[in-house]
Amino acid sequence: MTKANTNPTNPVRSGEELDWETLDRYLKGVIPHLEGAPEISQFAGGNSNLTYRLKYANDDLVVRRPPFGTKAKTAHSMIREYRIMNELKPLYPAVPDTLHYTDDESIIGSEFYVMRKVEGQLIKETLPPEWNFTAQDTRRFCIRFWEKLVELHQVDYIAAGLGDFGKPQGYVTRQILGWNRRFERVITVDVDDFADVRAWLEANMPPETGRYSILHGDFRIDNVILDTDDPCTILAILDWEICALGDPLMDLGNSLAYWMEAGDPEEIRSLVMQPSGAPGMLTRREILDLYQQKTGLDTSDFTFYMVYGYWRVAVILQQIYYRYFHGQTQDERFKTFGVATQRLGEHCRQLIAT
Repeated sequence: MTKANTNPTNPVRSGEELDWETLDRYLKGVIPHLEGAPEISQFAGGNSNLTYRLKYANDDLVVRRPPFGTKAKTAHSMIREYRIMNELKPLYPAVPDTLHYTDDESIIGSEFYVMRKVEGQLIKETLPPEWNFTAQDTRRFCIRFWEKLVELHQVDYIAAGLGDFGKPQGYVTRQILGWNRRFERVITVDVDDFADVRAWLEANMPPETGRYSILHGDFRIDNVILDTDDPCTILAILDWEICALGDPLMDLGNSLAYWMEAGDPEEIRSLVMQPSGAPGMLTRREILDLYQQKTGLDTSDFTFYMVYGYWRVAVILQQIYYRYFHGQTQDERFKTFGVATQRLGEHCRQLIAT
């Protein structure tokens, strides 16, 4: 197989530069083996937390820090992201190696952590043509991807040392009320307030299942690093910034909200971030059936979780758009996020109505 492009980086975006000299000096103090001056670049993603690459002569590091400007502090906690990967690694190896965390904001203006770059490939909206995948190959890839989420949900979080990571009881209520409050804080004049959607979610929360898991919160194909020789092997899952303990069906709803398929309305398909529509990919219904088969959890009526999943994405986009709307970031990628929020909110209304 011809290898696909590995996770690329770009020059650091204007306005997102750090004090590189201070950072380099600090890193060499806490990671003493580092040699030479680092080659500095920035990963193309980073709608939320900012991710930089510092390539030294003898090591390849990734630095993660919160975004500039106003932000929901708990949604950008570097220590949570750092800790979950540290504790998970022995029981769930598909996480990067973490090297250091500090809350000393004098170094780069915020807390941050350092991990080792995982060598592999990252794909975005389409499957690389050089894979030469048949529909059967794609289906195998898709099943393996979703099985990785099942495996995460089956990790014994107490055995992993994460029993105090959060309070899983009441997770559904906290999520619905929490995301609604976050949206209220970032409403802009060009986007509906969607009071009807928020009220419906609060009125239709399901009872607790009594089954709790580690939840990734952002499980998508474009958040996994794949083996360059066998893309059906997932080497690492990235972006643990909003992980938690709670109802695994909520995490599944989050993930399926990113899963676009043929037949979805155009306003939803235009938001695609992963190759979920490629021939051979499972439909959402097939994924729900697979999940139920693997876990025993009932996924037959998933309406609430789907509305929640789409609404949560809408709030995340609106939080980012709010920073752009108020000039706290000049990143032009965020210019249309308000339109995306509007579309997702309207789709929630359609799901509720039907």
